[in-house]
Amino acid sequence: MKYLFLLLVCLCLVGSPASAQQPPLTIAAKSYLLADFQTGQTLASENAHEQIEPASLTKLMTAYVVFSALKQKHISLSQNIHVSERAWRMIGSRMFIEPNKKVTVDELIRGMIVQSGNDACIALAEIIAGSEEVFVQMMNKEAARLGMLNTHFTNTTGLPDTNHFSTAHDLAMLAAAIIRDFPEFYPLYSLKEYTYNDITQPNRNRLLWLDPHVDGLKTGWTKTAGYCLITSAKRDKQRLISVIIGSDSAKTRSIESQRLLNYGFQFYDTVHLYNKSQGVTTIQLWKGNQNQLKAGFSHDVYFTLLKGQADKLKATMEYKQPLIAPINAGDNVGTVKFTLDGKPMATYPLVALESIGTTNIFGRTWDSIQLLFN
Repeated sequence: MKYLFLLLVCLCLVGSPASAQQPPLTIAAKSYLLADFQTGQTLASENAHEQIEPASLTKLMTAYVVFSALKQKHISLSQNIHVSERAWRMIGSRMFIEPNKKVTVDELIRGMIVQSGNDACIALAEIIAGSEEVFVQMMNKEAARLGMLNTHFTNTTGLPDTNHFSTAHDLAMLAAAIIRDFPEFYPLYSLKEYTYNDITQPNRNRLLWLDPHVDGLKTGWTKTAGYCLITSAKRDKQRLISVIIGSDSAKTRSIESQRLLNYGFQFYDTVHLYNKSQGVTTIQLWKGNQNQLKAGFSHDVYFTLLKGQADKLKATMEYKQPLIAPINAGDNVGTVKFTLDGKPMATYPLVALESIGTTNIFGRTWDSIQLLFN
């Protein structure tokens, strides 16, 4: 079927701010990235695809696999865990679990997220996969599925290893996946402190105290990795994710993360154009028990634009003709091409929002005759 030009529309936001120019941006880090959560669009970056040591940012993937196990009911939050000697003796940051003291999955998760407990990571890995080695295979499988093409894990904790690496880009994808796939667990990343075994440890993400819009995610540090921080903040309906790798101090990583977030909120808007399954247009349908088909998108449509640029965004809709019944909801019936100042932005499929069967033989015959003259 050929595509027939349908419509050219100009999509405008009422009361858009005046057009803004981006100032130069310099961030004190080995690599960094700022991304819009809804669109995945990168707003600022440097060395974002350069291989880095993720340190305790690794625990985001450890948590992702744990959350998946909970969602699939392989484990439960209230489940008591036997603490192995290996988990108990784990070096680095700890939540101080003990072999002779009961600990639940819920407590271990909080110890891993808030206290960055390496011992908690090992205990969780052992209860889910039997060993850390098998759990790491699960981590790498999830990384590949999420599209983290420049990431490889060798442990659950982030301890240095030459074959344990990631990138700022990949880690931003992982942070977004946690927020998107596990909204029921994401609030744990905003906890400012956690007490276990009568030991209270604060969350090392200082921005949780400094910026009321920040609600996650994770810090990291080793001598070789430097100070790292992945942060997410939401102002109104706009959520941004910042990644800082290799700063020279805990203070610097907080300051630079805040600068990145402020930059994004100051100069960009997240524009929500269409809701999933919202009727965008109707298309003539032949040989169906109705002659108009409602079409739209199979997902919400967002764009991240410089403030004041939304009125320059245009959509060209094209649809298949002739479109002949039967049609099932979700069938691809056309495309929508978005441009900004004449430059391509994205192309999305236009899908049927309803299922329509064929009409009777008389209707089909009549439509066949009409199609001969179209």
